[in-house]
Amino acid sequence: MRFKKSRNIISNMSKSKSETPESIEAVESALSKTEQYIEDNQKSLSIIIAAIIIIVGGYLAYQKFYVSPKESEAVKEMFVAEQYFAKDSFNLALNGDGNYSGFLTIIDDYSVTKAGNLCNYYAGVSYLRLGQYEKAIEYLEDYDGEDVMIAPIAKGAMGDAYMELGNDKDALSNYIKATDINNNEFTTPIYLLKAAMIYEKTSDYKKASELYEKIVKNYNKSGEARKAEKYLTRAKLKGGL
Repeated sequence: MRFKKSRNIISNMSKSKSETPESIEAVESALSKTEQYIEDNQKSLSIIIAAIIIIVGGYLAYQKFYVSPKESEAVKEMFVAEQYFAKDSFNLALNGDGNYSGFLTIIDDYSVTKAGNLCNYYAGVSYLRLGQYEKAIEYLEDYDGEDVMIAPIAKGAMGDAYMELGNDKDALSNYIKATDINNNEFTTPIYLLKAAMIYEKTSDYKKASELYEKIVKNYNKSGEARKAEKYLTRAKLKGGL
């Protein structure tokens, strides 16, 4: 038995030894092909690498020497417009006061900046408060931000504008999106309640009840929870649930 085992071990070792040169040869062959490809395409590869360096370098230079100074300018320009916005002086916030720019001018002059993008949000909400709902939607759609508070409020404001225009479907869609962007104790119950009320308005009492229950269960400390509890009873009675 020991002799047989020894023969098996020797046999396996022989196989390993016989396979090793082939493996090495395969690796060497692959390396040779790679080297040959690089040699044959050296000019093309050099052009590609140079192009990448130029593009990356150009982007970094653009950000540093153009966008960054523009960002600082835009933030300074926004300051007075934000003060008017906070005071509900929405026309002045949008159009400026003759001495300082409003959000609309900042959007045009600083569109490449984060501040310019934020002005789309401010402009949209300003138009919403002024009752110009289509313009509100236009600017809110142009806002492209990921701020955990502003992003859901922007979607919710779009929902409000669509509601004012009598478009329940798009209003509901934006309220639901607003709740999905960032789950928090402040904005989420607000837009869940608005979505639930649309479901109830359109006689979908089952979905309305589900959202009311969600508010009562998960956001019981919010002001919306007390309303949801009352509306939940109403929706269940209407829907026979």
